Amino acid sequence: MIFIDNEGQTNPKLNLALEEYALRNFDTSTDYLLFYINEPSIIIGRNQNTLEEIHLEYVEDKHIHVVRRVSGGGAVYHDLGNLNFSFITNHDGKSISNFKKFTAPVIRVLNQMGVQAELKGRNDILVNERKISGTAQFSTGKRMISHGTLLFNTDMAEVVKALQVKMSKIESKGHKSVRSRVANITEFLKNPMTMEEFKSQLLQGLYEASEPFETYRLTEKEWEAVHKLKAEKYDLWDWNFGRSPKSNIQRTKRFDIGEIDMRIHIDKGHISDLTIYGDFFGEKPVSELEQVLVGLAYNREDLSKALAKVNIQNYFGKLDKAEFLSLLYGSDLD
Repeated sequence: MIFIDNEGQTNPKLNLALEEYALRNFDTSTDYLLFYINEPSIIIGRNQNTLEEIHLEYVEDKHIHVVRRVSGGGAVYHDLGNLNFSFITNHDGKSISNFKKFTAPVIRVLNQMGVQAELKGRNDILVNERKISGTAQFSTGKRMISHGTLLFNTDMAEVVKALQVKMSKIESKGHKSVRSRVANITEFLKNPMTMEEFKSQLLQGLYEASEPFETYRLTEKEWEAVHKLKAEKYDLWDWNFGRSPKSNIQRTKRFDIGEIDMRIHIDKGHISDLTIYGDFFGEKPVSELEQVLVGLAYNREDLSKALAKVNIQNYFGKLDKAEFLSLLYGSDLD
């Protein structure tokens, strides 16, 4: 096993690019372990609809990164209090969906620290029925990654504010809130420690269970390739939002000019259809405005540019353009 030094990088797009680069390009005769810590970010599962998983307006206001990963599973919140681990190995035909194989070493070290962790359900690590880690996997056919989060000292308030957790998921877990079913590892440690101390102890514990690790540091040329992958994939709106499956959005709010009810159909991150209902009065048919917006990428920048050329009051009366944009693109409104 070789430990990959990410040199303290905290940009999630760069760390995910590094992980994928190592998966596809490093020596296939060797197993690798990668640790990384990300700035505040939401990491979206490969098959998820990004817009349904995040509180969009809050995420944008707080400049929280939104990045899609190559593996499946659900959306997770990362910050500097969350340690991510990734095992990169050969795909032997038996390891995909075998989460126990890759979580067992981590659980063993947590137990040594006095944290009574255990694997439960499909892919979660729990302590006292509260989740401290979620894991996911991805395979290229020959190689695979099995990676996960470790909630060490994450800001749980931000988890709730940034993620759009579905009520059905909360109900299926039998709990009333997100906070009631997740926990930080710091809550269960007998002796307080810093993130760096935790990371060091975890790494040392994993060393002890195998042959001595060696640490690998990327060459300048390899870092250039990682940055290139980041720029060509993980930086792109098309990857992070445009890959989302089709979705239907309804946004409704009552203004002084009357109620506006929007039905927005999104396909590959673009508005494929838009219908605006309401009891407002306008000089021009609202269908003209609908046609201006259909086909645009569903992001604030593109919508704002298109609306800059539009006199909103022609369609709704005395309505501020910023209010219309907030309804069209902001968080769900009453």
